[in-house]
Amino acid sequence: MPRATHETSSDLDPADPIIRLVDLWKSFGSVQVLKGISIDFPRGQSTVVLGPSGCGKSVMLKHIPGLLRPDRGEVWFGGQTIHGRRENQLGSIRREIGFLFQQSALFDSMNVERNVSFPLIEHTRLGRPEIRDRVEEVLEQVGLSQVMQKMPSELSGGQRKRVALARAIVLRPKVILYDEPTTGLDPIRADSINELIIKLQTELNVTSIVVTHDLTSAFKVADRMVMLHEGRIVTQGLPEALRQSEDSYVQQFLEGRSDESDLLPVAGPAGVSNDTERRAERKPRASRKDG
Repeated sequence: MPRATHETSSDLDPADPIIRLVDLWKSFGSVQVLKGISIDFPRGQSTVVLGPSGCGKSVMLKHIPGLLRPDRGEVWFGGQTIHGRRENQLGSIRREIGFLFQQSALFDSMNVERNVSFPLIEHTRLGRPEIRDRVEEVLEQVGLSQVMQKMPSELSGGQRKRVALARAIVLRPKVILYDEPTTGLDPIRADSINELIIKLQTELNVTSIVVTHDLTSAFKVADRMVMLHEGRIVTQGLPEALRQSEDSYVQQFLEGRSDESDLLPVAGPAGVSNDTERRAERKPRASRKDG
C-alpha cells in the first residue's frame, strides 16, 4: 500500500517505486479514456509506455504532475499523494518533475536563454549570475551551448526538442516525463533524443517515463515497458518479455500489422481481402510518356 503523506523523501526505501498509480479512471464527457490503470514506476529506471494513438498514454502521463485529476483512483509521488491536492499545494512536487511536452511548448517570444531560465525565475531565488550559469550548464548537457541568444523560430525541430529538454531539467528534477519525444523528427534526430534520454538518466540519476509509439526509440531507452490498449494495461515487464509475449494484440502492435477491423473503414463495400489476394489483384500502373 502507498505510504502516508507525512513521510519525507529521507524516510523512503530506495526500492519503493517513486511514482505509483492505483486504479486510475478518467473520462472526458462520455468517452472513457483510462479504465482502472495501476502501475509502479521504479526509481532510477526508464519505463516506456507504449500503445496506439488514443489509448490513454498522454492522459495517464498528465496525471503524474497533477495536470489532470482522476475521476477515481490514486496518484502517489515519493510517498505523497497528488490526486487529492489543490492546485496551490502542487508546486513543491512539480519542481521535482521535469516534463518534455510533445510539441516542445517553448515561448515563441523568448530566446533560448529566457526559455530555459523561466522555471528558475519562477520557482527559485537564484540571482542572475547563478541563473545564467545553470542555463549554460543544462544547454551544454543537451549539446546546445551555442544557441542561447537564438529564438525558437531559428531552431530546427530537433534543436527545439533539446532546448525544451534543457528547460525540463534546469530545476534538477528527480523524474523526467517524456511525451512522444521523437514525434516529428527524422530517424537521425530522433536517435539523438534517445541518446540524450539515456545520458541524462545516467548523469542526473533520474527516473524517466517515456510515452511513445516509436518502437525503435522504445526498445533503445527502456529498462521496462508497459503497453496500453483502450485505456487498460495489456502487459508490462522487461523489453524482452514484450518481444516474447504470446498476447495477440502485443504481437500485432510490435509487428505494425493491421487486422480486418482496422482496415474496414478504408476497404470499401467489398471488404478486406487477404495479403495474397491483394498482391495478386494489384496491377502495375501504366507508364506515362512525356508529350
